[in-house]
Amino acid sequence: MFASLRRRLPVVAAAAALLGTLLTVGGPSTADAAVPSTIPLKLTNNSGRGEAVHVYVLGTSLTTGQQGWADASGAFHPWPAGGNPPIPAPDASIPGPGAGQSKTIRIPKLSGRIYFSYGQKLVFKLATGGLVQPAVQNPSDPNRNILFNWSEYTLNDSGLWLNSTQVDMFSAPYAVGVQRADGSVASTGRLKSGGYSGVFAALRAQPGGWGNLVQTRSDGTVLRALSPAYGLETGALPANVLDDYVNRVWQKYATTTLTVTPFADQPGTRYYGRVSGGVMNFTNSSGAVVTSFTKPDAASVFGCHRLLDAPNDAVRGPISRTLCAGFNRSTLLTNTNQPDTSSAGFYQDAVTNHYARIIHARMVDGKAYAFAFDDVGHHESLVHDGNPLQAYLTLDPLS
Repeated sequence: MFASLRRRLPVVAAAAALLGTLLTVGGPSTADAAVPSTIPLKLTNNSGRGEAVHVYVLGTSLTTGQQGWADASGAFHPWPAGGNPPIPAPDASIPGPGAGQSKTIRIPKLSGRIYFSYGQKLVFKLATGGLVQPAVQNPSDPNRNILFNWSEYTLNDSGLWLNSTQVDMFSAPYAVGVQRADGSVASTGRLKSGGYSGVFAALRAQPGGWGNLVQTRSDGTVLRALSPAYGLETGALPANVLDDYVNRVWQKYATTTLTVTPFADQPGTRYYGRVSGGVMNFTNSSGAVVTSFTKPDAASVFGCHRLLDAPNDAVRGPISRTLCAGFNRSTLLTNTNQPDTSSAGFYQDAVTNHYARIIHARMVDGKAYAFAFDDVGHHESLVHDGNPLQAYLTLDPLS
């Protein structure tokens, strides 16, 4: 009935862990060391909606490793013990700004999520394994009929990573931003005018069941579009939705070599993939097989897991990330050198991740987190700064 926090690590946490390591090789800078224990988060409500907004700052403390929540002052509160069945969590909601207004709270050093909901508070519960979060792909989830969304963030000694995410669903729109030490502001996640309703319209117009991803409330309110990974789980999309493309890829690389250069700063590190006996084997420059992949199904592609599992290592994980991006963006047939980082060639095949295609096309800057490894080639909606003065989360119009 519920999804646990352990079900999926926030995208930004994984990106932050990697990027933070890369940025701090040789030790943290003076700016890194100066990151305070909390920073201000300015919430602005430009939604045009009159309902009350409820905000939640939830995550894992980077100093203690405890799961918990933060209040408006940025003070961290560990969750109490959970139960089986799950028990109600303490009310961690923070009153958000009214329509046309702004409110500033503080966020602590966490890796977690900033939820916001319209009209109703979200239902969180505690299981013996930790926090249970909304799982709206399940019709019986108590949050199913609430209009809500979340951002993901990591704040640590190396700075702030803050993103807008559509990995699980596309819903109430918002933009994120960070003010740098020099006073400049970087932002991302904003939809083009008409982009919010345009996403739902485009999904409904796309043949093959993509319109079934859209969820509405009994009063007609459009609540969200599920990600295709959840579309497969719920039966909204057919299980064979990507089979044609995957089969063509496997056929091509039975006679052609796929070259993967997973690290932009290490052009000499390359792996070479060929399909033999139904398995894509990758070799290094010495010809030794370093990892192999069975032909993935749609669930593995859309979720970037299972048959495309990406462990946090130096070989299989980076290759899998690259394959996942290539499958979702349908670039594996048009470019034998991956990753293909030029968005001009993305989503051009008739068989592709139309959910990701439609969302990216309606973003002002073209950036989104529409699948787990949308950061391959830096096409994700993420802001980062090593010495942030302030973070921003702006609720945008649902139009």
